[in-house]
Amino acid sequence: MKEYRLKSGITLSILIILVLITFNTFAQVNRRNLAGSWLGNIETGAITLRIVFNISLTGADSLAATLDSPDQGAKNIPLGKVTATSDSLKIEAPLINGRYAGQITSDTTITGTWTQSGMSFPVNLRKLPSGFSLNRPQEPRPPFPYRTEEVTIPNMKFNIYLSGTLTMPENGGPFPAAILITGSGPQNRDETIMGHKPFLVLADYLTRNGIAVLRYDDRGVGKSQGVYAEATTADLATDAEAAVEFLKKHENINTSAIGLIGHSEGGLIACITAAANPDVAFIVSLAGPGVKGEEILFRQQADIARLSGVKEPIIKQNAEINRKLYNIVKKETDDFAAEEKVMTTYAKILRKQKKSPQEINDLVLQLRNSFGAATYPWFRYFLTTDPAEFWKKVKCPVLALNGEKDTQIAADINLPAIESALRTGGNTNIKSMKIPELNHLFQHCKTGLPVEYGQIEETMSPEVLDIIASWIKSLK
Repeated sequence: MKEYRLKSGITLSILIILVLITFNTFAQVNRRNLAGSWLGNIETGAITLRIVFNISLTGADSLAATLDSPDQGAKNIPLGKVTATSDSLKIEAPLINGRYAGQITSDTTITGTWTQSGMSFPVNLRKLPSGFSLNRPQEPRPPFPYRTEEVTIPNMKFNIYLSGTLTMPENGGPFPAAILITGSGPQNRDETIMGHKPFLVLADYLTRNGIAVLRYDDRGVGKSQGVYAEATTADLATDAEAAVEFLKKHENINTSAIGLIGHSEGGLIACITAAANPDVAFIVSLAGPGVKGEEILFRQQADIARLSGVKEPIIKQNAEINRKLYNIVKKETDDFAAEEKVMTTYAKILRKQKKSPQEINDLVLQLRNSFGAATYPWFRYFLTTDPAEFWKKVKCPVLALNGEKDTQIAADINLPAIESALRTGGNTNIKSMKIPELNHLFQHCKTGLPVEYGQIEETMSPEVLDIIASWIKSLK
């Protein structure tokens, strides 16, 4: 602290000392009051994102913080330096190129601005009485009125073991059984996303309705062995096949009534598995692909951008860029060579857009981190594989469901493609439904944008749960 040399006598000295003591006490109280969870909204036009700063007091008067983005499924993102005065708060977020600066207006409110990657948004924070929590009224809580077994599933083709949960009705048996297959990306057995646990809700509902359910952690996730990043969709289909073989040996399972329920990419995994395994008794495709991944991605990107307020010329421009990059991945089978070609091509595009050298370096680095060589084996397979070639070989009954407002797997191109392929292969035991007002997770929604998933309290439409259970029980 600055040293003061006073010349005006004892009275003035006491006054200054009192002022300094008051200021220091106020600053200390402010720091203690800042500890806790602070909730704010980032408004980006068509999208509202909630963010939560979790601030903690470390040591005597130092502050630390983490960041949650509940609507994006992100939690405990480490933050950098936290600076607080009697009336201001600054938080650095170097990992995500962000920064928050605000004015403390009361013990429970802060008015400020969130800046990230060159864009700024007004974000006013309010202190929560306790830590932020999501309301998920459908999530089942124990005790459960059915049996639960923790199981280990061997996949001998890859010499790995998968960890899962098998739920079965309390009495009777053998039972029909459903194997739940997650969508793209490494997922746990509950398919946890944006604070929701769709597979836990689905497994609970089906088991209460007399159907055994096996759900498992994807390879490399939770207690399952293997490396997810190295697996293509075809590789993941061997995990589903291993799950079928596991259930066929279980004494409480009806071996002639084992089926697959796949969500999103899980629908493709289900049809790949069933096409090669006539023992599969049924498939439920929940927003599963019917057309090639490349067509799905271009439609997905356009739909989400359009609903987010992006102008048509930008949507077209982005599609052209992505087409060039995807073509490189499809044609160049050496993944590291493909990565360098992708980055070089992207840098040239950015230079034509008159981006600065720093912007080009930053954007290329972002692309390399999210779309590097390690992702190409899976991505190449997804881009080029035609699900119709597998659906044509599926002979078991199929229930294909899509949400009308699904912006990830559009119902109007995928449902007809699935049905057409099945009929081409001679399968007429098909029920196909586009369900109004539902999104990719089968939640009732406003727009169908993925950012809504975490904001919606419903995990899965009760109507969809009933459709699935009733259809499986109707099979002979």
